[in-house]
Amino acid sequence: MPRRTATMLASTLILIALLCAGVLIPVPYSEMSPGPTVNTLGKVGGDPVLQISGHRTYKTSGNLNMTTVRVTGADYDMNLVEAVYGWLAHDSVVVPHDTLYPGGKTEEQSTQENAEEFSQSQESAKVAALTELGIPVTSRVVVSTVIKGSPAQGKLHAGDVIKAVDGTAVEQPEDVAKFVTKHKPGENVTFTVIPAKTAAAAEKAGKQPEGTEKIIVTTKKAPKENRAIVGIQAGTDHTFPFEIDIKLADVGGPSAGLMFSLGIVDKLTPGQLTGGKFIAGTGTIDDQGKVGPIGGINMKLVGARNAGARYFLTPGDNCKAAASDTPGGLTLVKVKTIDDAKKSLEKIRVGDTAGLPSCSAG
Repeated sequence: MPRRTATMLASTLILIALLCAGVLIPVPYSEMSPGPTVNTLGKVGGDPVLQISGHRTYKTSGNLNMTTVRVTGADYDMNLVEAVYGWLAHDSVVVPHDTLYPGGKTEEQSTQENAEEFSQSQESAKVAALTELGIPVTSRVVVSTVIKGSPAQGKLHAGDVIKAVDGTAVEQPEDVAKFVTKHKPGENVTFTVIPAKTAAAAEKAGKQPEGTEKIIVTTKKAPKENRAIVGIQAGTDHTFPFEIDIKLADVGGPSAGLMFSLGIVDKLTPGQLTGGKFIAGTGTIDDQGKVGPIGGINMKLVGARNAGARYFLTPGDNCKAAASDTPGGLTLVKVKTIDDAKKSLEKIRVGDTAGLPSCSAG
């Protein structure tokens, strides 16, 4: 065999071997790419995303799109070829696997966590929207979860309304842990609660729950920490003056909170927030209407641009990253609260875009 032919054959075989290795060898990376966007003012599968009953609603127009990010699953083994392709592609990003699934988090754990965050974001969006409109919302501190095998198991139950700890009134969920940790492990804590069944019955009847019970729980030492615990997680439950349902499946995480709250405000007020324009955005929101940062901002920008958005409501803490790589034709609008977002939407509606709060890459 001529030397030149042998060299070419050897090179070809080496190339084939490298390609095979690239396909077969897994690498510890995951991929993020733009996910679908959903108009919170529109419909999905024939049903309105936001369904409000028991209160007057108004006609809306335009788009207030929430944005999402697709990620490869926790169990997906990316190969070297896919990783290189992702690094070179503009509309996706390859990140270390632990960035998306820290501590070896499984697919099931991630899905459950995302579902819980999504549910909480919906509740906070409702509270923030109604508070912004001056509509009263009744809130109370409750037992969210009881850890199996903990001192509280069998004594406290999910849904119990916590009125006081050791006789001191509870105002916020964090108060519970603060009062419990004043004790030493092995000491008793007295909870004043309204049982979950009593609270649920009162809510169904449209009344305030009454009738407290005192429950004594003996604390134990926290794992790896020298502090007292009883084994519960406290949260906030709300009673709304009318029904607001958010119908959206196959979405997780907390980042749609801002857009849900704006959609609710738009449906409950005369006039139209968007003026018929296509606006997308992202951001967590708390009960007080404060907008928080999210992950995957650049992928969400691409998804919004691809869907046809002209403006993107951007959490202040995400502004630097968003401004460093903004898709053409998309204007970033910096928001820190739901009130900021409403004022910016008014400017967009009337065409006063020169006065919009902008994001900076610096």
